[in-house]
Amino acid sequence: MTGYSQEHSRLTRSAAYASIAVALLLVVIKVWATALTGSAAMLGSLADTTLDLIASIATLAGVWIAAMPADEDHRFGHGKAEALAAMLQVVLIALSAAGILFRAVGQYLAGARTEAAEEGIAVSLVAMVATFALLAWQRHVIRKTGSIAISTDHLHYKSDLVLNLAVIAALALDHFALIKGADALFGIGIALWLAWGAWRASTEAIDQIMDREWPEWRRQEFLNVIARHPALRGVHDLRTRTSGAHDFAQFHASVDPHMTVAEAHRVMDEIEEELERAFPGVEVLIHPDPEGLINEDGTAAEELLPDLGERKDG
Repeated sequence: MTGYSQEHSRLTRSAAYASIAVALLLVVIKVWATALTGSAAMLGSLADTTLDLIASIATLAGVWIAAMPADEDHRFGHGKAEALAAMLQVVLIALSAAGILFRAVGQYLAGARTEAAEEGIAVSLVAMVATFALLAWQRHVIRKTGSIAISTDHLHYKSDLVLNLAVIAALALDHFALIKGADALFGIGIALWLAWGAWRASTEAIDQIMDREWPEWRRQEFLNVIARHPALRGVHDLRTRTSGAHDFAQFHASVDPHMTVAEAHRVMDEIEEELERAFPGVEVLIHPDPEGLINEDGTAAEELLPDLGERKDG
């Protein structure tokens, strides 16, 4: 494992361990608060935190497996384990939302009221402080690694801040302001918020599983680095994808048809070195072509650097 991969693995595991520790703390105090208050909103928050704990354990497994080096059966590495862990989290969030919605609607129809609101509010405040600390560390790890599993976990805990604020508001309105149904209505709102979050979180994980191309701005930056080499005559059929923290790119590079194999190999090595400096950790596969020879059809045959000559002249 390279130093880059080791650092990525260390950071993602530390974020996963931190989220598990925070989730364990929150589950314990919210079980106590739910038993005291009978609040639908607090129950919703407890259910979400319990699933957060399960999801954080799945995240740890995902980032651990994703950090494993490529082997004979997984030649492109294990990076998609992060996307699979993220999808598991999405499923758990959706199930949590459905359960909370069912319970909150039942309590609203039954006209149930809350008790021991002071204790419930205190627990929510403690939960928010712990969550703020976790979010700060997760943001640091995401900036350093770009981990999709940690990003999805981060989304959970960002939503937890809203959930805890909603619990405080629900308890205050129901218990102190005596607004009938306030707690249940907040529970319904929490369920809908979670469902929307699950939908949003699924998008990036599905993109990785389906090998979606890099965003256009990143592809263009990649092409700009390639275009710097003076021996390059053209580029076509660029294909990119991301698997966990691992990026892959392959393309056809056109060179002078009179080059020897050894010279063309040297040019490809130099381009790869430039790309590694600009995109650390990217795995590049280059197919050299003699200038003017394009065997591909459709978009794969399109020249991606049509103004290459102008760039070199300038």
